[in-house]
Amino acid sequence: MINKKILGLIGLSARARKVLFGADSVEEGIKKNKVKLIIISCEASNRTKDKFKKIAEQHQKPVIVAGTIEELSKAIGKNNKAILGILDENLSNEIQKINNGGEVIG
Repeated sequence: MINKKILGLIGLSARARKVLFGADSVEEGIKKNKVKLIIISCEASNRTKDKFKKIAEQHQKPVIVAGTIEELSKAIGKNNKAILGILDENLSNEIQKINNGGEVIG
């Protein structure tokens, strides 16, 4: 289960067109240094999780493994998306803060 505030911020990111989704586009975004935060569904395959954790470590990007594929997909208004890349620095910071048990703005 993923925090509703995080899902709200993911939805906000999607409406602002600050989200990449799908393995190929997220990987490309990481390599171009556009992605600020990687969110992987708990239901993603172990191979996918390991691959993106390794890429994230190489490029020093934070990773959150949380939520179901359905929750993440619904938050961005798409179907069957197991991996997301947040492009906005401020939104990624807030998502990480909430995920780590911190306060949310407002």
